[in-house]
Amino acid sequence: MGAVRFSAVTRFETLSEAAWESLERFGVPGTSIGVYHEAAEEAAGFGVTSTEQPLEVDAETLFQIGSITKTVTGTLALQLVEKGELDLDAPIRRYLPALRLADDDVAERVTMRHLLTHTGGWFGDHFSDPSRGDDALERMLPELAELPQLAPLGQIWSYCNSGFYVAGRVIEVLTRRPFETAARELVLAPLGMENSFFFSEEVLSHRFAVGHRDEDGRTILARPWALARAASAAGGITSSVGDLLRYARFHFEWPPGPQMREPQIETDDPRRKMALTWFVRDVDGLGFAEHDGGTNGQMARLLLAPEAGFALAILTNHSPAGNDVLREVTRHALRLYLGIDARDPEPRDLSREQLAEYAGVYSNPWSEIELRAADGRLVSQTTFKAGFPTKDTPPLPPPPPATLALYDTDRLFVEEGPLTGSRGDFVRDDEGRIAWFRSGGRLHAAHT
Repeated sequence: MGAVRFSAVTRFETLSEAAWESLERFGVPGTSIGVYHEAAEEAAGFGVTSTEQPLEVDAETLFQIGSITKTVTGTLALQLVEKGELDLDAPIRRYLPALRLADDDVAERVTMRHLLTHTGGWFGDHFSDPSRGDDALERMLPELAELPQLAPLGQIWSYCNSGFYVAGRVIEVLTRRPFETAARELVLAPLGMENSFFFSEEVLSHRFAVGHRDEDGRTILARPWALARAASAAGGITSSVGDLLRYARFHFEWPPGPQMREPQIETDDPRRKMALTWFVRDVDGLGFAEHDGGTNGQMARLLLAPEAGFALAILTNHSPAGNDVLREVTRHALRLYLGIDARDPEPRDLSREQLAEYAGVYSNPWSEIELRAADGRLVSQTTFKAGFPTKDTPPLPPPPPATLALYDTDRLFVEEGPLTGSRGDFVRDDEGRIAWFRSGGRLHAAHT
């Protein structure tokens, strides 16, 4: 993959040069980036769509945006609130009387607000493909009764894809449309998002990126490409940076937008809180809303600073190395356009005795993480127990170990290894004992 070199003059050219350098350094085949600032939009693509059948990535190339789709689900929910058809704090059984979960008390009390803020408390990374038809979500919901309740309802934030299956089904019932039709007719089409799709047959007539991952020291295609239809409300949209910037501008002006960005609960990172599907934070007095997306070999980010009229969209086709591109391009963009210098926290060197409380094995139905102390740090080794994008997909091979640094009591970040820069924390029970390790936003129970 050869880079086209040029003399950087404008901010966007400088950002583009940084994107090229990131692609080459981290071995990501392709990326598309877009910036909206001072009422002007610029976008470009770099690299290739696929290492096997390479086409140049341009500004219109389609990538899977993964969980950024959750903000569209939230937008649909707030539209229904505007119409008086949905109450965020009413029990979901008002709309889905047949809802069953492993904990019947939770099924009785869970609300749309819990779903949109990832506070339902049950296991979230359940992936299945019960149907390719319009009944996909309806047929997915009975499977949720098999998922263990990991935490009390409404008390602890833990990222929950499966909660969005319920949210999507509520939207289907209230709009009397399949979720994808509701999203297109009520959000995508009115906003002119003509390059945003749910179904692979729609994507195939456009230039699109395929995912990649590393195996045995080489980059390979990540298969399968398509997500199960039942995941549409959680992460099913394929889009372009131009459409994402159009969507961002809508959220600058939409009257319920501030309500969606109102903080609801603490997360695993003290810098950010969970709002209604958006992650929100203040940096130097400026408010940001953001969401990342990850699918099979693709990683994406959409970041908004509504008060500054600024939006940034980044799409990549490698996982987990795409995270490094997201991280570097974001930092360059914030510095170039907003004068913000984002940095990792200062790590603390802890003794083996201090680290001993954290070392151990933590697990959930998706993965197991072993933490061991080494040279003032924790070293994590993850083993996957389930596959993606369906439960029948074989688990991925274990990723390389990651070095984790504590920067505050019970709080750490990935200092080196997969997903460098991401945050995690240890969650304690009422008696002060470590009950969970929250990694990647997911709760992993401590083995006793």
